Amino acid sequence: MPSVSERTRNLGTEHAFVVLAEVNRLVAQGGDIISFAIGQPDFATPPNICDAAKRAIDQGHHGYTPSAGIPELREAVVDYLARSRGVTYRPEDITVANGAKPFIMYTLLAVTDHGVGHEVLYPRPGFPIYDSQIIASGARPVALPLLESEAFSFSIDELASLINANTRLLILNSPHNPTGRSLAQPEIGDIADILRDFPQCWVLSDEVYSRMVHDGEFASIAGEPGMQERTILLDGASKSYAMTGWRLGYAANVPLAPYFSTWITNTDSCANSIAQWAGVEALNGDQTEHQRMMASFTRRRDRIVAGLNGLDGVRALRPGGAFYIWPNVTELCRLTGMGSAEELRRRWLHEAGVAVLADIQFGVPPQAQEHYVRFSYAVSEAQIDEGIRRLRDWIQAVR
Repeated sequence: MPSVSERTRNLGTEHAFVVLAEVNRLVAQGGDIISFAIGQPDFATPPNICDAAKRAIDQGHHGYTPSAGIPELREAVVDYLARSRGVTYRPEDITVANGAKPFIMYTLLAVTDHGVGHEVLYPRPGFPIYDSQIIASGARPVALPLLESEAFSFSIDELASLINANTRLLILNSPHNPTGRSLAQPEIGDIADILRDFPQCWVLSDEVYSRMVHDGEFASIAGEPGMQERTILLDGASKSYAMTGWRLGYAANVPLAPYFSTWITNTDSCANSIAQWAGVEALNGDQTEHQRMMASFTRRRDRIVAGLNGLDGVRALRPGGAFYIWPNVTELCRLTGMGSAEELRRRWLHEAGVAVLADIQFGVPPQAQEHYVRFSYAVSEAQIDEGIRRLRDWIQAVR
């Protein structure tokens, strides 16, 4: 039989979906699982957005759209970015895709060449698709360690030491998956200062959690002087509007927008037409349901921080955004004889009925002697309380 390519054999994955499949199998077998494993809002898509999609169907919006997206949505994105970031774009600078994730691949393909030594700086721990797509594109991944001692930001000195003439892309993610870290304006300014000495380096600013900042204001590097043209601003509807299954994302960048549109023509032809009309309503319509969801996530953040810090051997920093928390379980592993966070994750799933993700699923931990897990608190407050209770009971039983 013919063989598959090395690129395909070595292609990484997003482990949240692997664990989700494991959880679903256990539930189908009668298991009682509380899952903190998947980053998906537990709310329904707001009714006004659903109604807009229904109108689009009734009005016959069933065919192909322009590869870059319908004009109405691109105009809505322009208005939204002006309101939320204070940055000015034109509709032709906006490209729409089936989710935000494709733009990771499109960006890498647009700014790096295969096998010529181009480097990409990315946060680790981080969204696993960054590393996966960097390698698949033929560029060289260079990790920026996010350390608990720095409140899960990377050191500016570390960035300065790693960036060089071969660096073609810096990936930023704020608020951050998996730590919940949200970059403040002074940090963004320091990053921009370093980048000004490296004009060949683009920035992919993954801002899909931009409307989930619990403390302070969201800051985008696109708003820094001289940074907008070289920044690919990436956002989408999945998290802010509970639209994960609708698959709707967009990117803003002046020079790359035509190339992104060509990549979409080569791959999907266009984003889902009905989802695009729903996206217009999401950005332009009533925001009451969105605001209610965000207030709930902040309450849940406070609840899970308190609960985790009440467990023996667990230390959890207060995340500034998104709906993730990245507690240190090093001492718990020592107390319970676990050799790794992955071993702890498996034991929690099968013995306590609690699903989380382990640090190894977000890249090799920057400090090998430290162990972390990720909780997504996109679950009800009652489930948070029950999950913490189960873990407390498990810890007492194992110890």
